[in-house]
Amino acid sequence: MPEENKTSLSGLNRLLSIMESLRDKENGCPWDQEQTMQSLTRFTIEEAYEVVDAIAKGNSDDIRDELGDLLFQIVFYAHIAQEEGEFDFNDVANAISDKLVRRHPHVFSKTIASALSQDELALQWDAIKAQEKAEKRANNASGLLDDVPTGLPALMYAQKLQKKCAKVGFDWPNTLPVLDKVEEEVGEIRQELEAETRSKAAIEEEIGDALFAMVNLARHCNVDADTALRKASQKFANRFSAVEALALDKHQSLEELSLAELEALWCKAKAREKS
Repeated sequence: MPEENKTSLSGLNRLLSIMESLRDKENGCPWDQEQTMQSLTRFTIEEAYEVVDAIAKGNSDDIRDELGDLLFQIVFYAHIAQEEGEFDFNDVANAISDKLVRRHPHVFSKTIASALSQDELALQWDAIKAQEKAEKRANNASGLLDDVPTGLPALMYAQKLQKKCAKVGFDWPNTLPVLDKVEEEVGEIRQELEAETRSKAAIEEEIGDALFAMVNLARHCNVDADTALRKASQKFANRFSAVEALALDKHQSLEELSLAELEALWCKAKAREKS
């Protein structure tokens, strides 16, 4: 089917048709033909982050385009699976549809009252997920943490591990002991740095423990650690751009400024933010 025939196809059907043409063994694109599920994973991660970046910047055109790129990744995986006789895009769509209906009985079941509070909805959601996971573990004899993807970004991975353990009661009772743990871990970093013989492996381990404790603290404060770090990083980037602008106003390059001069510009940029 010609790609130009836009009016006879819905947006999704058109995309599925384009995917089929790209993977065509005779007339398709060589790059698309050679891709596998494994080779695509790094692109999928990149596309997901580009969606997040577009949303953070608030440009609707960019958000639309990046969502399209991410959707194409899903279509790509589904088409590869279809070629291998495993499943197709409709199976993917039906699987998520079934899951959403199953996890929202207050919306789709006539036998359950829909007027539930937010807390009741959260308990219902957790109970349904727990039942699903229990059935999956019974069939596969998997452990509590086995279904947490190890390929997640590190902060998200730590957060999910902690949430899983918290649901079975393995958690601090309140926030203050978590803060104590953070301070303890930072102290252990200092001990390693002050040791007569520094061990890079030991320092790495202690920094990892401190980061894990910080993620735990964020969770106890109902703060998403990834979002908090992203905002802090963006604040740093914005402030450093202001430092560059201040240096440019004085016809100076950053490389020729001393650390003290850079610090002075940093403080000036920070003061401007507050004013």
